[in-house]
Amino acid sequence: MQRWFPVLDWARRYDSATLGADLLAAVIVTIMLIPQSLAYAMLAGLPPEVGLYASILPLLAYAVFGSSRTLAVGPVAVVSLMTASAVAPVAAAGLADAVTAAVTLAALSGAILIVMGVLRLGFLANFLSHPVISGFITASGLLIAAGQLRHILGVEGGGGTLPEIFAGLAGQVGAVNPATLGVGAGVLAFLYVARRWFKRGLAGLGLPGALADAVARAAPVMAIGATIAAAGVFDLAARGVELVGAIPAGLPVPGLPVLAPDLVVALLPAAFLISVVGFVESVSVAQTLAARRRERIAPDQELIGLGAANIAAAVSSGYPVTGGFARSVVNFDAGARTPAAGVFTAMGIALATLFLTPWLADLPQATLAATIILAVLSLVDFRAVARTWRYSRSDFAAMAATILVTLGWGVEPGITAGVLLSLALHLWRTSRPHSAVVGQVPGTEHYRNIERHEVLTDPAILSLRVDESLYFANARFLEDRIAALVAERPGLRHVVLMCPAVNDIDASALESLEEINRRLGEAGIRFHLSEVKGPVMDRLRRTDFLTHLTGEVFLSQHAAVCRLRAADGAGCTPAPVS
Repeated sequence: MQRWFPVLDWARRYDSATLGADLLAAVIVTIMLIPQSLAYAMLAGLPPEVGLYASILPLLAYAVFGSSRTLAVGPVAVVSLMTASAVAPVAAAGLADAVTAAVTLAALSGAILIVMGVLRLGFLANFLSHPVISGFITASGLLIAAGQLRHILGVEGGGGTLPEIFAGLAGQVGAVNPATLGVGAGVLAFLYVARRWFKRGLAGLGLPGALADAVARAAPVMAIGATIAAAGVFDLAARGVELVGAIPAGLPVPGLPVLAPDLVVALLPAAFLISVVGFVESVSVAQTLAARRRERIAPDQELIGLGAANIAAAVSSGYPVTGGFARSVVNFDAGARTPAAGVFTAMGIALATLFLTPWLADLPQATLAATIILAVLSLVDFRAVARTWRYSRSDFAAMAATILVTLGWGVEPGITAGVLLSLALHLWRTSRPHSAVVGQVPGTEHYRNIERHEVLTDPAILSLRVDESLYFANARFLEDRIAALVAERPGLRHVVLMCPAVNDIDASALESLEEINRRLGEAGIRFHLSEVKGPVMDRLRRTDFLTHLTGEVFLSQHAAVCRLRAADGAGCTPAPVS
């Protein structure tokens, strides 16, 4: 039962010290989560209360089913952007209103995650390489920040791509509202200063480190309070400043979403992408934080935990959620020890939903936009782009394609392009595996690339090391490579294929090996294998390849060279080439 319900494990050892640590972390995360929930709901194109709803029941569900002790689940920027991208076309087509579509999206995402967890399909997330995810998050951060500029300027706008957003803003330059710009720019400046210097400054004034950190993280709440007061004192609504408006007080009534077939079909692709992206982001954060405390998480159980959280979001009129990086780090640093911190956070959000929503009607939208912009700019990592360029041109190509397509065509085409290009580049790389003709390092039993080291070779023996598993995409390459090398060596009597890096040989590659063996045999050359791994050898023994092999299979390359040279009346060490 503990495997499916991790709560049964940590709850048995819960004590008063853990309770105190979890309560403190919950207070800090709640202060951070209230403005984020409101802002990210606006980013998703939903009423602000939906963000609060998505921060209550999902946290309770994850506490029961999640395996991470410190992951903080709730609305996040990237998933909110993906939700907006998925919901807007559906609402425009009249299939459902935005809230119904978002609830359906959460239900579909939760179902997909749970099915993946039960079937242990967490490995599917590996198809999203780190450069693709990094590029997607960077592009999403830029898109989100650019999309919020219209709220800072107080103009009409829109669009799902960077060209559309900037074109819309350019056409509204003359309509900028000074009061809205003042609020938005002022909040941006305040939040930036708070992030950079509040904690250090308060600590310098003698405040304890934990309290200084809590006050610094409460800066968005301060900005909300100050701008709500300013809206009332200066009648900002009369000056053209857009306010959030009335927010329904009270908690949502739980209920199962109505899954209309047409709506499900329209949202299913987006739900799958949201599920995979959310899982990758969550599991990366969870593993990093778990490693710091020498804990472990179960990726497949994380799928179930996140799936349960999204089902809970759908039941409570929320929208898709996942584990947030910044929020989880804050939860960890604040001392959270168990998922109970998430339960206490959910209680805090529920209290805010019950009693604080009437005060939020006068909240300027520019304040939430500023909160979003400052939060997502931390996602933009151009240094990662530079690092990837220096290290791997192919990975950089996948990252750059993801960034450009996301910015130019939208979030779903962007991540799809990145995944497809990554797979295509992987196939291209593995279809031309690195291979090296090797020789003996003098005085040793080691064999290294003749183009990189001073080694000894025998003109009668060709030792070829292939540094990749052999499968259908590179089987013909190996045939051509050996044929070309044999043509350059008229005195050749033996070809030894070194296989220390070969973890698998599929049926196509086996046929190629049989063809190589046949061609070499017709030319009077024996074909040998060396350093074949046990599982690969087991599969070869289930075929008749070894019975037709013209040569032998050797445990090591040195044993092969010694045996073959001994058969020719020579010693183990070839003479140096003059």
